Amino acid sequence: MLTEIVLAMGCFWGVQVTFDNVPGVISTEVGYTGGNLENPSYEDVCTDTTSHAEAIKIIYDDKKISTEEILDIFFQSHDSTAKNRQGPDVGSQYRSAIFYTTPEQEKTAKEKIKEYNLFFKKPIVTEITKLNKFYPAEEYHQKYFKKKGVSSCHINFFDKENFWKKKLSKERYNIMRQKETEQPHTGKYVRFDEHGIFRCGACGQQLFASDSKFNTECGWSSFDKALPEAIKIKKDFSHSMERDEVICSRCKSHLGHLFNDGQTETGNRFCINSVALDFEKEGVKK
Repeated sequence: MLTEIVLAMGCFWGVQVTFDNVPGVISTEVGYTGGNLENPSYEDVCTDTTSHAEAIKIIYDDKKISTEEILDIFFQSHDSTAKNRQGPDVGSQYRSAIFYTTPEQEKTAKEKIKEYNLFFKKPIVTEITKLNKFYPAEEYHQKYFKKKGVSSCHINFFDKENFWKKKLSKERYNIMRQKETEQPHTGKYVRFDEHGIFRCGACGQQLFASDSKFNTECGWSSFDKALPEAIKIKKDFSHSMERDEVICSRCKSHLGHLFNDGQTETGNRFCINSVALDFEKEGVKK
């Protein structure tokens, strides 16, 4: 299905090159949006009085690339913590913004801000707004760098996997970011009955309360329910199997898998690697 989203992340010339090279992106067009002037020109927008942002309209095939992947490129290709500027370009026309066209895009954008706020010392200032009207820029701006024979002025601003390599131990990185599995019956929480809260070992988000934990012979920590909005489920087709992968909803780290052979009334068995968890004995804390 073809889907549209509009992104603002500084000068649109380099942004267009970035997304033109992404598999699954069908077409791109640079232009202006988010302001109060109809049919603005480049000169109008450059005055910083129209409230329009330089932006790019992206049409993508969501069967080949997801909104989440589009927004990963967005956040990793510019400074989302800089207000009304990117590098030497200053003004509200250079602000960081996501103009969504569906409720699902809005939800994904908000989740991505929570995720990427983990990585920066300053808070993300990206604006999230429903797309109203997009005005195509003048023809000479379309594919500008391609016309000039320039590859791009954008760089990979942030590499989240490199961040996790530095933050996590080798064992925790391999399991939580590379989706490996700890050996059965070796995890420190497999036989564990203290009262408290289990948190994500990567970002600290609360995941499971101890009263949802139950003992099994499977060899891994087992829970029959997660805390509200703490986890997400993704299909996992690795090792020639179809399973439900459990990931942290905030940092997207791998935790384990969900099975429907649980021993409690929920029928759920969240089979979780102990390495992916930290335990807080005191109970729920913000």
